[in-house]
Amino acid sequence: MNQSKYIILDRDGVINHDSSAYIKTPDEWVPIERSMEAISLLTKNSYKIILISNQAGISRGIISYNEMLNIHQKLLKTCNKFGGDIFSTYYCYDHPDDNSSFRKPKPGMYLEISERLNIDLSRVFAIGDSIRDIKAALASGCKPLGVKTGNGSELSDQMPDSDIFDDLFDAAQFVIENDKQYTLSI
Repeated sequence: MNQSKYIILDRDGVINHDSSAYIKTPDEWVPIERSMEAISLLTKNSYKIILISNQAGISRGIISYNEMLNIHQKLLKTCNKFGGDIFSTYYCYDHPDDNSSFRKPKPGMYLEISERLNIDLSRVFAIGDSIRDIKAALASGCKPLGVKTGNGSELSDQMPDSDIFDDLFDAAQFVIENDKQYTLSI
């Protein structure tokens, strides 16, 4: 089993501001305050950061694949400017009506990375801002944490307060401080 330290992050609402109209261009991609510092902190503490994100805007014809790549390039460059590194990204472009096993809340993307990278997901924290992120993390065996940014207000009725953080930076600090001893309380 791969012994590297991994962490899984959702993108929209965790790293960058989300929009009900979708993030369609690099100009619309704006990092949430302290999210770049959080990615830098995780990188400096030897975490390999994996992004897992539903991006149905592509299957809906709202975002072109090339624009998605441009948004992704901006994210990577911004992370690098702050000293952070994204190890890998997994996006599900499937339409919500497709009943895809990869679209969160289903765990397909998580299980695929586990198989590809030989990762024990029970040792991996997964941070999201919506209940579908938390459900996918739980279904795959990850240790889910929520953030109040993005859609995070919906999590307060679904998760213990101890597993919800103000933002990615606070969650990252918790992970670094508690990675070895953390027991899932959900």
